[in-house]
Amino acid sequence: MLDLAPVTTREPAVAALIDALTVELADSGYTDEETFGYSLDQLEASGVHLVGASLDGTLVGIGGVEIQGGGFAELKRFYVDPARRGQGVADALIEALLQHARERGATTVRLETGDKQHAAMRFYARHGFEVVPRFGPYVDSATSVCMSRRA
Repeated sequence: MLDLAPVTTREPAVAALIDALTVELADSGYTDEETFGYSLDQLEASGVHLVGASLDGTLVGIGGVEIQGGGFAELKRFYVDPARRGQGVADALIEALLQHARERGATTVRLETGDKQHAAMRFYARHGFEVVPRFGPYVDSATSVCMSRRA
């Protein structure tokens, strides 16, 4: 049974999933300059709302949303254990994050992903996200793909 609940960066299982995401991105060939993911400290300092997805008591997925003001929210550090992909974990996480953003007044949810993350881009497109011009810290990043949707 899938259980969704807020989590914190201080939980070892959360840190392990964030580390796994960082390794997966590095293994995809991105340099440090091409990786914009928040560290555990940045997630906490920025007030990112983190949601964890657990199956049978084991944390298997995580996602965050940062409310940025002006009607914007941005997804952060979205990751599901590769062994658990295709089981609805990511679908449940994104719906919880979108709901959180809406409840806090966001009208637009956006994200940045890498140009090699084809499965991620297909997933986001299935959830209504469309490619938009690069924004904020991603403007000059040739490997960044930015996407957005109404909250």
